[in-house]
Amino acid sequence: MTHAPVPVNIADKLSQFSDLWSQKKIADVNDYEVKIAKLKGEFVWHTHEDTDELFLVISGRLTIQLRDGDVVLGPGELFVVPRGVEHCPVADEETAILLLEPTGTLNTGDAGGPRSKTPEAL
Repeated sequence: MTHAPVPVNIADKLSQFSDLWSQKKIADVNDYEVKIAKLKGEFVWHTHEDTDELFLVISGRLTIQLRDGDVVLGPGELFVVPRGVEHCPVADEETAILLLEPTGTLNTGDAGGPRSKTPEAL
């Protein structure tokens, strides 16, 4: 017996957690994970040598610091950080984002360290 397809409600998923800088996997697309996270403050400068990284702001404002200038995103805006480009996400207020990146991509990229986390499935 098969189950009827069920859409993923992003707002509902976001209401299920409050921890910051902790990615939650909400779907898979081929070899990619669709993840959401809540951010506030500054992350770490890092690079993903083998993959681009898509950031979509759901609520709040996100600044993606790049060595050659900042990209500021508001709700409904997205930016793709190209592979190999060093970046550092910063959110002055609590910000909810959606990320799209290959399965197994480490959130801290080449930087590693104590803020590295594997996404949890929601």
